[in-house]
Amino acid sequence: MEKPGAGMNRNFYPEQTHFIGVLLPYELTQRLQGYRDYMSRQYDCKSGFGTPIHITLVPPFKLTDKLTTNDIAEALAQMAVDKKWHPFMAKIDGFDAFGDRTLFAKVLPSAVWTAFKSAVYNTVSALSPGSLKKESRPFQPHITVANRDIPAGASTEALEYLNQLELKTTFQVDNLTIFERRDKRWVVAKQIEI
Repeated sequence: MEKPGAGMNRNFYPEQTHFIGVLLPYELTQRLQGYRDYMSRQYDCKSGFGTPIHITLVPPFKLTDKLTTNDIAEALAQMAVDKKWHPFMAKIDGFDAFGDRTLFAKVLPSAVWTAFKSAVYNTVSALSPGSLKKESRPFQPHITVANRDIPAGASTEALEYLNQLELKTTFQVDNLTIFERRDKRWVVAKQIEI
């Protein structure tokens, strides 16, 4: 007899296969990798470091069996054309945290980010009905530096240090990236230029 939740993760959601995000320019990625390295050296943080540095637009979900990564890519490419999406500028202003669980580089929210994220979310939701979790919080674009394995109480100390570094920069958002779960790792499967 199969136990409840067998074949599912511990939260009783189907095994996640995809998520949608934005990759950052190379120079910015290298700079942010330095902050991840600091968290690893200083606090032994390693959770999520195998995933390329990105901004998540649609959190991990299980794509229905009838669909492929190419189907998502085609739908998002068509959405970008239909909605006339073009590259836009984004700003990073220091670091922040979601409690003690996630430390991140703070991307300033804007109407453009909200509209972009909504268009992507709605496109994927229409393509694969029932696959996405309903969102309960307002969208806060962010770039995770460390999460899940931050030692208790270390977030405050780490934030104080990182914010002394005065990370303030702009970058161009020019892609939608589909990440796929392969061999227990998230890898870039497809990238769509906008």
